[in-house]
Amino acid sequence: MLSAVTSLTPYKTGPKQHLNHAHPHTKLFQNKTVTTSDRLKWRTTDPLKRDRFLCKCVSRPLLQRTPEDTDVKHAKLVEGVRELISNDTNDVKFDDLLMVDTLERLGLDYLYEDEINLILEQCHIQLINNDLLQHPNLYEVSLCFRILRQNGYRVSADIFEQFKGKNDEFVDNLKSDIRGLMELYEASHLCIEGDDILDEAAIFSSHMLQKSLNFLDDKEAKMVKYTLENPHRRNFTSFSLHKDFDAKILKELAELESRMVKSIRKTEINEIIRWWDDLGLGKELNLARNQPLKWYIVPMVSLSNPTLSQQRIDLTKTVYLIYIIDDIFDIYGSLSELTLLTEAVSMWDTGPVEQLPYYAKLTFKALYDTTNEIACRVYEKHGFNPINSLRNSWVTLFDAFLVEAKWFASGYIPKSEEYLKNGMVSTGLQVFLVHMFFLLGDGVTEEDAYLIDNDHGIVSSGSKILRLTDDLVSEQYENQDGHNGSYVKCLLMEHEDCSRNLVQEQVKQMISDEWKCLNKEFLFPNPFSKHFLKGSVKLARLVPLVYGYKQNNSFDQIEEHINSFI
Repeated sequence: MLSAVTSLTPYKTGPKQHLNHAHPHTKLFQNKTVTTSDRLKWRTTDPLKRDRFLCKCVSRPLLQRTPEDTDVKHAKLVEGVRELISNDTNDVKFDDLLMVDTLERLGLDYLYEDEINLILEQCHIQLINNDLLQHPNLYEVSLCFRILRQNGYRVSADIFEQFKGKNDEFVDNLKSDIRGLMELYEASHLCIEGDDILDEAAIFSSHMLQKSLNFLDDKEAKMVKYTLENPHRRNFTSFSLHKDFDAKILKELAELESRMVKSIRKTEINEIIRWWDDLGLGKELNLARNQPLKWYIVPMVSLSNPTLSQQRIDLTKTVYLIYIIDDIFDIYGSLSELTLLTEAVSMWDTGPVEQLPYYAKLTFKALYDTTNEIACRVYEKHGFNPINSLRNSWVTLFDAFLVEAKWFASGYIPKSEEYLKNGMVSTGLQVFLVHMFFLLGDGVTEEDAYLIDNDHGIVSSGSKILRLTDDLVSEQYENQDGHNGSYVKCLLMEHEDCSRNLVQEQVKQMISDEWKCLNKEFLFPNPFSKHFLKGSVKLARLVPLVYGYKQNNSFDQIEEHINSFI
C-alpha cells in the first residue's frame, strides 16, 4: 500500500538482469516511474534506509505476552469505560453518539461492538421518529448524520433542509457556527448519488470555513484548515477527545491499548520478516523491493482490530507478492518470459515454469505455496476452500500486468477507457480485497465466492479511486515525461482542445463520484461483514495519506507515521 515510497530501497549491483522492461503500471499504491534507470537511481538515493526500519523490530526479541498486571489494568479500564456508555438503549442521547464517535476514532470500538450497535440502532429509530435531538442545531444534526451513515444506516440527506431559507439556500446566520460548519463539511463526504443537498452543503461549508480563516485565532484557524484538507471519511485524521464530557478514563485506556497493540504489531512484523527470509526471494531478486514495514501498514490500517493478527500477517504476505511480481514485470522479465509465467499462473501448474529462469521458478513457488497455505487456513477456520477465488484473483492481476507489458513493448497507446479498465486491475487492490474477504470468513459458500469474484462495486470503486488518484497526483507533482501510463495523459491526447487543468478537474470529479458509489455500497442491507466493509473503506482512505507525501516530495512524514504505529 505504501508503494509511493517503496521504490526507494538502496540496492547492490547484482547479476545481469533484463532491464529492458520498465513498463508503466501502478500496483497497490506504487510510485510512478519513468525508466528503469531512473527508478534504480531513485532507489539508491533513498533517505529512508531499509535497515533503519528493520533494526527497530529485528534487533528486539519477540515480545512475550503482556504482564498480568497490565492485563488486569486493561480489563478494569475497559469495564470503567463500559460504565460510561448508556445502559438505557430505549432513550439514546446526543452524548451517546459522541461516545461512539470517540471510541471509533480511538480504535477502541472493537471492545464495545454490542453496545455501539444497540446505541446506533436506537439512535436511528429515534431520529426517524424525531425523538433524538431536543433542540437540533447544525453541529448535532451533522454529527448524528455522519455517525449513522458511516456505520451503514440509510439516513435521508433531507434532514439538512431545516437549515435552508426561502431561497432554497443555506441560511446566512450559520456562517458564525464554526463547529457546526466543520461537522457539516465532514457529513457532506458521506454523500451518495442523488444527495444534491450534500453537494450544496460541501460547497457552502467549505466556502464559509475558508472565509472564517481571516478572523479566527491561530489555533482555531489551524483546526479549520486541517478539516478542510483532511475530511475524515476520505483520510486518516488526527483526533482530539471531545471536550463535551469527562474522558480521562478514555485517554488512559487509549494509551494502554496503544502500548499493548504496538507489541502485537512488532511480533507480527518479526513473523513476516522470518517468512520472507525463509523464501529466499530477497537474495535472488536483489533489485526487488524489500520493505516489510511499509507493506505491513496496508493490512495494519485495514484490519486494526488487534484480534485479527493472523489475517494481517497473511495479507502482508499478499502485499509482498504483489510488489515482487510488479518488480519482475518492471525489471526482470522479457516479454516471452512474462508470457510463460502468466500462463503458469493461469494453469496453476509448475509445468510452464520449468522453461523459465530460476528467479521466475522461485517466485511462482512462493506465490503457489503462500496462496495454498492461506486457502488451507481459511478452510480449517471457516469450512470453505477459497483456492479457486484466490487463484483467479492472481490470474486477473497477471493478465493485466501482461497487457501493460505488451503495450509498452509495442509502443501502443491505449484509449483512456481501455487504459482505465486495465489500470484498475493492475492496482492489485482486487487481489488484496479477495484475500481479505475470505480471511475474515465472509466467504463460506459458492454464492459468497461469486459475489467477490465478479468485480463487486466495493472492489471496482476502490480500484478506480486508487488508479485515478495515483495518475492525478503523478501528473500534478512528478512531471514525468517517460513512457508511464496515465489516465490524464490519455484524456489529453483524445481531447487536444482541453487544457491540462480542465482534465485534472474532471479526474477529481470522477474520484468524488466513485466515493459516492463506495458510500452507497457501504449502506445496509449489505451482504458483507462490518469488518470487511470497514477494511475496504479504510483502504480507500489510505490513498490520500500516501499521495500526500508525493506532493510534499518528502518521506519524513511517512517514516513518522509508520513509527507512530510500531
